[in-house]
Amino acid sequence: AEEFPGIPSTSPASAVTSTASVTTLSNGLTVVSENASLTSTIALTFPGAGSSSETASEAGAALANKYMSLKSGSGLSSAVILRSMENDGATPFTSASRTSATVGFTAAKDKAVRLIPLLATTSTMEKWDMREAQASAKTEAAAAESSAQTVLSESVYSAAYGAQSGMGKSYYSASATKSAIQSFRERTYVLNGAVLSATGIEDHESFVKAVEVGFSESVVGEAAASASSPFLGGETRVHAPSTGFAHLALAFEGPKSSALANVIKQCISLSSEGVEGFADTGIVGVYGGAAPSDAAATVDALIASITSAPVAEFVERAKALAKAEAIFALDGDSKAVAEAMTSSVMESGAFSSAGVAAAYDAITVADVTAAFQSMAKSNPAMAAVGDLSSTPYQGSISGKFG
Repeated sequence: AEEFPGIPSTSPASAVTSTASVTTLSNGLTVVSENASLTSTIALTFPGAGSSSETASEAGAALANKYMSLKSGSGLSSAVILRSMENDGATPFTSASRTSATVGFTAAKDKAVRLIPLLATTSTMEKWDMREAQASAKTEAAAAESSAQTVLSESVYSAAYGAQSGMGKSYYSASATKSAIQSFRERTYVLNGAVLSATGIEDHESFVKAVEVGFSESVVGEAAASASSPFLGGETRVHAPSTGFAHLALAFEGPKSSALANVIKQCISLSSEGVEGFADTGIVGVYGGAAPSDAAATVDALIASITSAPVAEFVERAKALAKAEAIFALDGDSKAVAEAMTSSVMESGAFSSAGVAAAYDAITVADVTAAFQSMAKSNPAMAAVGDLSSTPYQGSISGKFG
């Protein structure tokens, strides 16, 4: 019998253990779902639709195509697509980067499956949609150019891979023509090799069948080859004296394991005050900022954070921090869970919450030490943005590595 009839229980329901399932369809689309999220996020990621896959004549097409998703196509206008999402309370999103592009939505669990066909539309490249996408791309590129941190991030890749390489050229190009936008989308926004991640799905098999029907008329295409550029190590400097500040970064080729890269990032941040580790696609590194007169000392601190052998105590603490960060992401909103699922499937072909934790538990002090030794022996990429009047050049510090 109820202790207090008619009054809601103050004892929370037991948490549902997340179970993930992965299926690869005959068209090359990989579908991964989990069943514990309270809302559903459906995210369709195209691994070959990042700027690193652009040809010489397609510069800026990845950025522009971010704004062509959920536009007119397959007999539906942009207005109808967005209104359908809005009527079901869904929140659409699109993103793109150097290595991939994603389109998706977050909605109530009972509305998600019927909205899937809206992700499967094949753009008809209407002139007004193209003009709007080009304008949006220019606005985003201009905002990026005015941000010192974004310019530094772009400079890191330029220094690491070379400014003309796929990974080194800027993602924030606003020069894409309409023909370039179309050719890039037709070649890279295809099902073969793509990953569809879905949260809050209670019946994986039924969901897969719904996906097969919803995507039955989508372009299958050819799976995009993984875009790669050799890590060179070099320097990119953007001198802007009026900033009165120097933003500095050293970057190195990262390990294949994202878990190990995240532990390295935390180790660097723990190594010294005033420096911060970072890890991104293919690279790990260290950042620091200083007044122009202190730039040389800051560069010395960046170097020391890499060349000093990591202390076992710091490694264990870094493992705990990196693992906690990854686990917290899985306990976050459904969009964050979908992103983690996509990253895991693209890296290893599988996903499980237990697997995420196990990846960090398996990292040893020896693994981290070996990674730092490898960085200390390599030629670093150096990026510097701001007042660089007292900032040493990469050539003057490269002798401290190798």
